[in-house]
Amino acid sequence: MIDFNDVSFEYKSAGADGTRVETGGVSNINLKIKKGEFVVITGESGCGKTTLIRLINGLIPGYYNGELKGTVTVLGKSVKDTPIQELSGIVGSVFQNPRSQFFNINTTDEIAFAAENQRRDPEKIRNGIAQTAKLLNIERLLDRNIFELSGGEKQIIACAGIDVLSPDVVVLDEPSSNLDRKAIEHLAVILGKWKEEGKTIVIAEHRIFYLKDLADRMLVMKDGKITEEMDAERLKNMSYEDTCDRGLRCLSLSDLPFDKSVISGGETIEFRDFCFTYKDKKHSINIPELEVPQNSIIAIIGDNGAGKSTLARNLCGLEKKCKGTIIYGGRKLGYRERRHSSYMVMQDVNHQLFTESVGDEVILSMASKKASDEEKDGKAKEILDSLDLGRYMEIHPMALSGGQKQRTALASAIASDKPIIVMDEPTSGLDYHHMIQVAKQIEKLKAMGRTVFIVTHDYEFIWRCCDFIVHLKNGKVARSYEIGSDTAEKLKNSLFGGEQYV
Repeated sequence: MIDFNDVSFEYKSAGADGTRVETGGVSNINLKIKKGEFVVITGESGCGKTTLIRLINGLIPGYYNGELKGTVTVLGKSVKDTPIQELSGIVGSVFQNPRSQFFNINTTDEIAFAAENQRRDPEKIRNGIAQTAKLLNIERLLDRNIFELSGGEKQIIACAGIDVLSPDVVVLDEPSSNLDRKAIEHLAVILGKWKEEGKTIVIAEHRIFYLKDLADRMLVMKDGKITEEMDAERLKNMSYEDTCDRGLRCLSLSDLPFDKSVISGGETIEFRDFCFTYKDKKHSINIPELEVPQNSIIAIIGDNGAGKSTLARNLCGLEKKCKGTIIYGGRKLGYRERRHSSYMVMQDVNHQLFTESVGDEVILSMASKKASDEEKDGKAKEILDSLDLGRYMEIHPMALSGGQKQRTALASAIASDKPIIVMDEPTSGLDYHHMIQVAKQIEKLKAMGRTVFIVTHDYEFIWRCCDFIVHLKNGKVARSYEIGSDTAEKLKNSLFGGEQYV
């Protein structure tokens, strides 16, 4: 079905000075994937997972530049010699960020798009959309503006388009990275349906807990090579210690150890009659009263569409029409003051990477006018080294992997010296090792006296570094509480209770 024979690939990118730089890839890959097999590929950010996916769907060498050696065949077709438009009829792709693969504003048009490009019969496409919508329980998402959907809903629309196309092979690149627990469960159902239909499924993923009952085989990669291979039984029997030793995310969220201490009393940040409504009148936040501990790490949780990102934007002063008050350090902060006092790491960090090199990106956020260029360079290098990014200092940010871009944005936040840091899904695309690394850096921010708000679905990350929970539902605070040994069970029930994949 899918055959890699002595495959190596090196990306070719340019540094800030224009010289060509190698930025990863894969080497000496020999791999056979059988028809109907469900294969999970995991490993650290930049290990080569996404490259394998791109070699299967033809984006390499069809789109990404580099040197390809060896042969990749899919259903007997050489990827190197087959036009990408022909491969797209037999290989369906779901990307980490579904927006990067959308071509239509209307959701129904987007679901039909891939099948239309393959010149399928229009009547069969219409029937396929109706059948897919019913099977995936997404009738409510048809004929909607795609830009009004949550991240999870957009991912399901991408999956629906693949379902209508019905290719023999489906590849997915970290599809759960921005999904809440309900959306992940929905994704697992779709994957199970495809597996029952006999499709060959290859998925690159850090969060493997929802795949343990679906995978036939798991491949662990490091530095562009497959370092370990395990069958379904071995995968299911891995303990929490086994996954940690391999630098992998946990298989069971309920097994996470609890070793946090209760926050000591201190100053608080107060929200009073804090509210905002978008023009569509459908999405809003309404927080009459809320107190959170200052100089702490606060997780903002809730399902997709609960108002988490809206709260983050208003907290940073990005919305002028926000009403109400925030009291910080004894001062009332209007939106202008909030804008000057905070730094935001966006969910899609591609929107905030502006410069020609990773080093310049970090220096750009430095506010000090007294520091010399040498001092700024030194500080940027120190911060980047702490996040395993020092060797990319001269590389263009857009040449990095998704996880590396995420850490670059975090490095800029650390360098900003702002007292309030707001992060929207900062561990999106991060493996276990770098998730721990980011958690430690955020704890350092707390030690520096900063307050960090984190919008996140990453419960393993919450367990590692957060002190306080704000749980949003329909734009309102459903619960808020500190994390301590006496509240561990409450938090577990809040986050994991009743979910079948826990």
